[in-house]
Amino acid sequence: MSLTIDFERELNAEQIATVHAPDGPLLVLAAAGTGKTRTLVYRVANLVARGIEPRRILLLTFTNKAAREMLERARTIVGPEVSGLWSGTFHHLANRILRRHAHLIGYSLDFTILDRDDSIGLMRICIKELKLTDREFPRGEVLVALLSGAVNKRRELTDAIEGYFGDNKVNTADVLSVLELYNKKKRIQNAMDFDDLLVNGYELFGRYRETLASYQEQFLYIMVDEYQDTNLIQADLVDLLAGKHRNLMVVGDDFQSIYSWRGADYRNILTFSERYPDARQFKLETNYRSVPEILALANVCIAGNPHQYQKTLRSTRESYRKPVFAALRDGGHQARYVIEQIRNLHRSGLAWRDIAVLYRAHYHALELQLALSRERIPFVVMSGLRFFEQAHVKDVCSLLRVMHNGRDQIAFERLLCLLPGVGEKTAAKLWRQLGGNFNVSDAAQRLKLSKVISTAARTGWGKIDEILKDCQTGGQERDPVKIILDFINRFYDLYLLDHYDDHKRRLEDLKGLVGFLAEFKSVEDFLNEVALVTNLDVDADRMDEKAEDCLRLSTVHQAKGLEWRAVFILWAAEGMFPSARSLNEAGGDEEERRLFYVAVTRAKDDLYLCMPSVRRDQNGGMIFLTPSRFLLEVPPENLKTEQIGFIA
Repeated sequence: MSLTIDFERELNAEQIATVHAPDGPLLVLAAAGTGKTRTLVYRVANLVARGIEPRRILLLTFTNKAAREMLERARTIVGPEVSGLWSGTFHHLANRILRRHAHLIGYSLDFTILDRDDSIGLMRICIKELKLTDREFPRGEVLVALLSGAVNKRRELTDAIEGYFGDNKVNTADVLSVLELYNKKKRIQNAMDFDDLLVNGYELFGRYRETLASYQEQFLYIMVDEYQDTNLIQADLVDLLAGKHRNLMVVGDDFQSIYSWRGADYRNILTFSERYPDARQFKLETNYRSVPEILALANVCIAGNPHQYQKTLRSTRESYRKPVFAALRDGGHQARYVIEQIRNLHRSGLAWRDIAVLYRAHYHALELQLALSRERIPFVVMSGLRFFEQAHVKDVCSLLRVMHNGRDQIAFERLLCLLPGVGEKTAAKLWRQLGGNFNVSDAAQRLKLSKVISTAARTGWGKIDEILKDCQTGGQERDPVKIILDFINRFYDLYLLDHYDDHKRRLEDLKGLVGFLAEFKSVEDFLNEVALVTNLDVDADRMDEKAEDCLRLSTVHQAKGLEWRAVFILWAAEGMFPSARSLNEAGGDEEERRLFYVAVTRAKDDLYLCMPSVRRDQNGGMIFLTPSRFLLEVPPENLKTEQIGFIA
């Protein structure tokens, strides 16, 4: 087609070089805020303008929304001809291919795709059929997540089971039998779960080379976005499809590879040039987002990782304020400081939605969420739930509520529903049998509950009953810290393992809650504070429904790809960010550094790095903190330090 595009007007020199890159394998290293999407769009437009049929171009992204947006932008440049282009997620591509060829691997073409809820439901059926519901056994959602992790990381199921459950008493053979039955039932029902789409697509190409050859011939050009987030199966699928023409462009940033926990393998991008020795490499380093002072800090922090493609961000913007390093007293002081600065920014003209608070773990924002609620500052937690709304936090608090108020039916029934075989109806029936009151100090009433409860639930209740008994004999009834620690150690940690695929994150939340509890003298004081703030949150939610202008609170993982004019990073202290737990895992230091880099590069104008000097441990004692290792590497002249220390 005849079309003239003024690339010099629309793109910078780095982008133009990438868009006009010759045929063959191409590795495009696109640093944060450098116009990666724009470059991909113009690459597509350039190919179509050169006369390449859109049906011979494959564009792979990690969300269908991203693919649609890229196509819309390309359409505005080259017109409707681009519509025939193949684009979407890896799963979308696999589904499209399998709808034509699934019969070759034993499925009919009208196979059903199971969503997550469907998969969990089918897994529960398998557990029930094998009669594993009457004792402690992992729930369906846990086994679905375990199987998905094994598939995406290409781990043997036995290794995945042992790695997930560790030293806990879970019968590996029973778990394997459930997973085998689950896979068998999917076949019988002509159904595939989300992971099966990739696995079966790969199997199809491996077994039927003529089918693979037809797609290799069709896709003259292949482009992959966010390549650093691909897993092994996705990378292998791309390599297969590009096997003939080898016109493969992968675009990504190894600096922003932060999803290893869900199967992403950054080695795919690091070893690309080994798999394609003739690959040309292009770098996008001109940043349009952040001021130079923020990029200077980001460049220093990320340079410490040894295994990466070194890149240096350069800003197109004028010099502005230095990032602020605020040395504070504790979590409460940090919350007050952040609120003061946020109010100043808001008064200066920033909308609430232009400001974000980022953190490494959910519990890091605990004190801030409470303070924001008290101050009536509108905020939204991007995970969807505020700290005390989360199920695991409510579960733990239900024990404290029952101990504080024997007439609290809601808390009693929630606590009982944690036991095997106890549902809402059974819990309500038990409440009525106890006369609508449960006095934890009454040994006779506790004994009555032990007798009327089902056999399946008796062991679990026995552990909770021991805690209640110890509280009466040991004088712990007014110490929420000891109560919750006993509850977690004796009962709830195993419950988390069996019920949640992110049990480690939830346990980390609860340990943070324990440190927060140490600030209170009694159960009553703590519950009163939570109740007050929860009611304020309800009022705030009503206001939030009417106005989208809210402060954003987010983990760093959820913030990737987003940007704000002002960003606060909480708990920039060693052991908090970087996470002590992650540092004990292979490659943990490098991924934590990448995560810190992602956090820093979300900020456009203002960046605040907050480091409380102390925090409470589980026993109520003080832990003295030091600055994050990533901050210690930053030259002092690159930061504005506010040594607020122990000022109240």
